[in-house]
Amino acid sequence: MTHPTIEIMDTTLRDGEQTSGVSFVPHEKLMIARLLLEDLKVDRVEVASARVSEGEKDAVRMICDWAARRGLLPRVEVLGFVDGHQSVDWIRSVGGRVVNLLCKGSLKHCACQLKKTPDEHIADIRAVVEYATEHDMDVNIYLEDWSNGMKDSPDYVYHLMDALIDTPIRRYMLPDTLGILNPLQVIEYMRKMMKRYPGAHFDFHAHNDYDLAVSNVLAAVLSGCRGLHTTINGLGERAGNAPLASVQAILKDHFQAVTRIDESRLNDVSRVVESYSGVVIPPNKPIVGENVFTQVAGVHADGDNKNNLYYNDLLPERFGRKREYALGKNSGKANIRKNLEDLGLDLDEDSMRKVTERIIELGDKKELVTQEDLPYIVSDVLKHDVLNDRVKLKSYVVNLAYGLKPLATLKVEVNGKEYEENSSGDGQYDAFVRALRKVYKGTLGRDFPMLTNYAVSIPPGGRTDAFVQTVITWQFRGRVFRTRGLDADQTEAAIKATMKMLNLIEGEYEQG
Repeated sequence: MTHPTIEIMDTTLRDGEQTSGVSFVPHEKLMIARLLLEDLKVDRVEVASARVSEGEKDAVRMICDWAARRGLLPRVEVLGFVDGHQSVDWIRSVGGRVVNLLCKGSLKHCACQLKKTPDEHIADIRAVVEYATEHDMDVNIYLEDWSNGMKDSPDYVYHLMDALIDTPIRRYMLPDTLGILNPLQVIEYMRKMMKRYPGAHFDFHAHNDYDLAVSNVLAAVLSGCRGLHTTINGLGERAGNAPLASVQAILKDHFQAVTRIDESRLNDVSRVVESYSGVVIPPNKPIVGENVFTQVAGVHADGDNKNNLYYNDLLPERFGRKREYALGKNSGKANIRKNLEDLGLDLDEDSMRKVTERIIELGDKKELVTQEDLPYIVSDVLKHDVLNDRVKLKSYVVNLAYGLKPLATLKVEVNGKEYEENSSGDGQYDAFVRALRKVYKGTLGRDFPMLTNYAVSIPPGGRTDAFVQTVITWQFRGRVFRTRGLDADQTEAAIKATMKMLNLIEGEYEQG
């Protein structure tokens, strides 16, 4: 059996940036382009639209300059328009060598938007293609609104293609611009195009208005399409585009298709784009969501202990992640034991029963329980020092005064010895951490974990005048973990989370 080779063009930096409220600054665009081409290894990237702004011009110039120095310039593409020489000249001026020409793929668009006849539009397209080719540029064309074109005016689509098939156009890119198609229609229309133009290279560009983008992409592959357009995290206009992570997983597992994508980098790149775009990844989003490799039901954890009964081909390690076992009222002993094993804690059956009952009780109250909370729960339930705090906060003062930087003074005990330090900071908690860092790095000569995320929320089911919980994500010696603090005061909650972190890693300092 021949496995199809599929070319991936990622348009996060062009179509993805058309997501409402998303705008990347030039250095962010450059960083994302580098991650897409060098880390994820997508075949091509579409980085901008011509003639948009001076900022866009700077971004494309930076990307093209970087790509040229690494031999990647033929894989950088810019959307251009049928506007004589203007788009081509704009792209050339910033160092680009590939134009994705936006043409009209339906009679309605041609007549109502351009107010031109098909032959007039074709003449304009051919003139732009000829001009770009004369200047050693490659040309791909979008047939905008192709899906409606095939539904309502297929003769127009064929007339357009017949007139262009003898030109140097490299790829014909077929967008479901308004996201109206279902997989059966994609198969029908794509096969008609393939049969009529067997030598042409067709890309398919899906939109997710009916939540069918991924299904439609796969229908296009089934029909012989050779290229697909995706975005990171499914960014894009309205409901977005086909998300690269989902497309890659299904192509490989269900079609045995071959791509260049490095799956192990998908999660990291998704997190960078999440940060730059400000669009939060839903926790249940396949492949890259926070919860998708977390087992909640205790029966699943039990099955994983018995010949991996609840595993599928989507192993988290493929995507640079690991399987986790959630703690809550549905956990059961198997989930809890899995988490305890990760922490190196071994409990007898009676102790396990008591800890399980306590976690169920917390779950009924909608409390968030993390793996890092387990030692404290064990200590509280069993009434003995399963976790003997080797780092203790003896006292601290944080001051906030108008017009002055916050100050923190603290006294901390580490393995029975007390240390005192003070520092200023950009906020009360920042001042506290800076003082702690002085103790660890300056006095003790130790590495201090990097804070990578800081989230404050009202506990589920809580009220605005009750507790707040602070969940802090840390990076230390190649691993990432979270600690949580709960208190009526936000700063105090963050300090509690920090002290949990210091006790969790204390043993690692001794190991060097």
